[in-house]
Amino acid sequence: MEIGLIGLGAMGRAMAANLITAGHSVKGWSRSGGEMPGVTMVSTPSDAFQADAVLTMLSDDVAIRSVLLDADVLRAARPGLVHVVSSTISVDFSQALVEHHKQAGIAYVAAPVLGRPDVAAKGELNILAAGEPHALEKVQPLFAAIGKRTWPLGDHPPGAHAAKIACNMMIAMAIESMAEAVSLTDANGVSRTDFFELILGTLFGSRSYQVYSKLISEGEHTPGFKAALGLKDLRLAQEAAATLAAPLPMLAAVHEQMRRAVDAGGADRDWSIMADYTLRSTR
Repeated sequence: MEIGLIGLGAMGRAMAANLITAGHSVKGWSRSGGEMPGVTMVSTPSDAFQADAVLTMLSDDVAIRSVLLDADVLRAARPGLVHVVSSTISVDFSQALVEHHKQAGIAYVAAPVLGRPDVAAKGELNILAAGEPHALEKVQPLFAAIGKRTWPLGDHPPGAHAAKIACNMMIAMAIESMAEAVSLTDANGVSRTDFFELILGTLFGSRSYQVYSKLISEGEHTPGFKAALGLKDLRLAQEAAATLAAPLPMLAAVHEQMRRAVDAGGADRDWSIMADYTLRSTR
């Protein structure tokens, strides 16, 4: 396939490399410019939309609106193109994109991903996909190149973005739960190594606990996913929850704690810095 790729940050570059390895032709556009081996860099986003499919991996609603909607890029797309949005965006904006794509006459697939840049580099992302069946079928070769499994979540794209926001909410809750647990065990002489071995070997052996227990134990918070972006995703969860009949108290608490960690200087650190903030606060 000929694939356009909008956004060549750490995740976008990893995806592009795996698409090339799988034999696809990739033409990319990045707000920051630059080059990437094997990628044909184009001068405008509209150029990238002259392909069989486009994968957009920009940071948020504002970036997508600025790059694609304000310049009316969708209307200039090649007929028959499928636009895959892998960014983590708000449910409301995802719904707005449904209408924008309908007006432009092109297919829209929501496909946010689970996985940090190291997972993306291995081609082992989990892809949360929603859209019309014919569009999902067309871009399955793209998904096969960048991920280890595609999780079909129906034909309504905003549902996939809601699922991604919910997953990130749960990861943040896991980070905070480990920090609060360790504050108790540290205070009572249990080594972090022993405690994390206990929880990973019994009740909490999932990847999120594996990854973030290691970062908490080592005090290593080099960004894989920046805390500023984590705070953004928790804000998106808060916005999505605003329509519910009752508030989500755990979400409110972890959103506030992430905000404090960011305000304390952690914006550009990995979002596990929230655990460091909690542990320092409870000493």
